[in-house]
Amino acid sequence: MSLLAARRALVTGAASGIGRATVNALRAAGAEVAGTDRAGASPSCLAADLSRGEDVDALYRAVQERLGAPDILVSCAGLGVHERLAEGDPAKWARVLEVNVLGALRLIRAFVPDMLAEGGDVVIVSSVAARTAYPWGGPYAASKAALEMLAETLRLEVLPAVRVTTIAPGAVDTPFFAHMLSGNQSVEELGAVRPEQIAELVVYAVSRPSNMVLNHLTVRPRGQSF
Repeated sequence: MSLLAARRALVTGAASGIGRATVNALRAAGAEVAGTDRAGASPSCLAADLSRGEDVDALYRAVQERLGAPDILVSCAGLGVHERLAEGDPAKWARVLEVNVLGALRLIRAFVPDMLAEGGDVVIVSSVAARTAYPWGGPYAASKAALEMLAETLRLEVLPAVRVTTIAPGAVDTPFFAHMLSGNQSVEELGAVRPEQIAELVVYAVSRPSNMVLNHLTVRPRGQSF
């Protein structure tokens, strides 16, 4: 039997990077998976902007029709910004917080209630930036710190029915840096792990025996110092 046979998963940020790799890894492990991204990407990737409540409501209905209630929820969607605090654009900062923090909250509010009766797993993809400040990264790091606090709050509110895992990657070789609202950082400069390696951790976490949970995993390239 496949590792995750009979399980149903929803993955956000599924058009590229860690999200797309996670969709592929979960499917390879036997799960039935729906992916979603802001613009969609293919007939199998549902379009939803998590900063819009009406989009999340429509996503909930679409996933119910396609899968039924998912028992694995993986929140990968995120937006970055790279600006000095004294010079940056508050409208961009607001967009980062709207997507990274409120988007995850909308997702939790829509999908977690169905898990409380039958159990399930929520995986939040955070960042090492949640716990380590760095120049030009304030709004993004703040959004990830908030996300980790929300993940821990969720863990306390839904145990023992739902397991909550936070995965905090360092530099990952994805299009993320190209999608920043401003600024430029090179994954070659930082060194990077592959998105498929993060996806393997997602599968590992949600396939643990039911009496245990991996609450927080940090993964970095061997040479990354922060």
